[in-house]
Amino acid sequence: MNVLTYRNRGNLVVDGTVKVNGKVIGPGITNVSVYVQQEDLFIGVLTVREHLQFQAQLRMDREVPFEERMDRVEEVIEETGLSKCADTRIGIPGRIKGISGGEMKRLSFASEALTDPPLMFCDEPTSGLDSFMAESIVHTLKTMARKGKTILCTIHQPSSQVFAMFDQLLLLAEGRVAYMGPTAGAFKFFQELNFTCPPNFNPADHFIHTLAIKPGQVDTCKQRVNEICDGYDSSPFSKAIQDNMAEQGQENGDNFFLDAAISGKAVYKANWFQQFRAVFWRSWLTMVRDPMAYRIRTIQSIFIAVLLGLIYLRQPDKNEGYYDQSAVQNINGLMFLLLTNNSFANMFPVINTFPLEIPVFKRDHNNGMYRTDVYFLCKTFAEFPSYVITPLIFSAIAYWMVGLYPGGEEFLFNMAVLILVANCAVSFGYIISTAANSLTVALALAPPLLIPFMLFGGFFLNQDSVPVYFIWLNYMSWFPYSNEVITVVQWRNVDTIRCHNGTSCAFRTGQDIIDYYSFKEENILRNILLLVALLVGYRLIAYIIFLIKTWKRE
Repeated sequence: MNVLTYRNRGNLVVDGTVKVNGKVIGPGITNVSVYVQQEDLFIGVLTVREHLQFQAQLRMDREVPFEERMDRVEEVIEETGLSKCADTRIGIPGRIKGISGGEMKRLSFASEALTDPPLMFCDEPTSGLDSFMAESIVHTLKTMARKGKTILCTIHQPSSQVFAMFDQLLLLAEGRVAYMGPTAGAFKFFQELNFTCPPNFNPADHFIHTLAIKPGQVDTCKQRVNEICDGYDSSPFSKAIQDNMAEQGQENGDNFFLDAAISGKAVYKANWFQQFRAVFWRSWLTMVRDPMAYRIRTIQSIFIAVLLGLIYLRQPDKNEGYYDQSAVQNINGLMFLLLTNNSFANMFPVINTFPLEIPVFKRDHNNGMYRTDVYFLCKTFAEFPSYVITPLIFSAIAYWMVGLYPGGEEFLFNMAVLILVANCAVSFGYIISTAANSLTVALALAPPLLIPFMLFGGFFLNQDSVPVYFIWLNYMSWFPYSNEVITVVQWRNVDTIRCHNGTSCAFRTGQDIIDYYSFKEENILRNILLLVALLVGYRLIAYIIFLIKTWKRE
């Protein structure tokens, strides 16, 4: 199926040509056909109707008015028997209860039937379903076929009732055609070769058993397969197909179907702005409705901010309002902890969710629904508010509970830096997610890649002590830039730091602390601009990796 439809061929070695009525077809076959793959892939937070509305916006011709698209959605919902669950969310196993397996399979057919294609490929449409649901699915396909569609299916262990519903049958064995013709004719063909199907026996099981290569009987089985295939080559069934192909080749003439299948590459039905509007709408709904994407992260930010606020509560002396030596250590440790928490808390949600969406993107992209840049931009813009709001809430709670420098400008600097840090971490998370081949690999890579960035933040290692051979890593980390800004802003206006009982003090003014870390006030603007540059730069690198891997898969 993948070879015939020009889909998922990245890891396949393909030789030969695919012809229809004697003419070689190319990737343009996707312009006149649809492919219902074995695995049902959906965005689980969408309802059935919303999913089909999204599909209609991107699959139907761009000249079709919006109202007609929505009318077509309602027609398909009715045709595929999805009316009762039209407003039910599709569901995410273990997180959001959704529709049944049979309804999910019908939704796959509904998605592909929106454009009323003349040719439909189905890869094991009954896989994983019980006999009743399998028969229901094949009945739906039979109804579509009666309306003039050509439907090609591979099927796994069909019941005798399901098997009898197919009009034509193709049996392959060892790379050869063992039979092709009317389903009912297969009984006569095998009977003439002395491989009669026993009474009350599932014919599909009989044919599979007869053509199977059994361990320990390889030579005997191959001899039997060759006998059957040779018998088919000389049979009336084979001759009828050859004659029909020759006749069709002579009558092709101006055939829209063949012209569209032969002509070059698949084309997008929607223009760039239509793609962006639809994909952004879906990405926004996904972000808002997914409890892991927004609500739990917000609750987590509030909880950690309150916890840190209670641990470091009111560092200046409660009565006199000054900082002492212990407050210096506490506040410096807290500020670096704010940066670390914002990095981990915002990077890992990306790593946990983005790889899981890649299969949906691959299917939609291969179906010619939207471009790679559209998907990446929409995901970035849709999620951006979330990665602004949670650091903002975190900063607002922790800053005033701890008692950092009580100035409006200082608070705004702190909040802005934490937002930039969060989004730098998100961008870096995208790099890891796009570069890794699986969620497991991405989760394993994240900590060892992030920890070296932390070491060069100026808290564990003075900026003047960074080894020259690691200076490049220092420049790539957002920790030194962000730590310098919030440290300078916190201490630059502190004129006095008290000592205990007249003992010698490590720091007497805020400037002493700034000098101790080799930080400079004039670097504030430069550091903020560098944080923005890292945010954008890492996101561009992630997109380039994503684009290259998409191109290789194609």
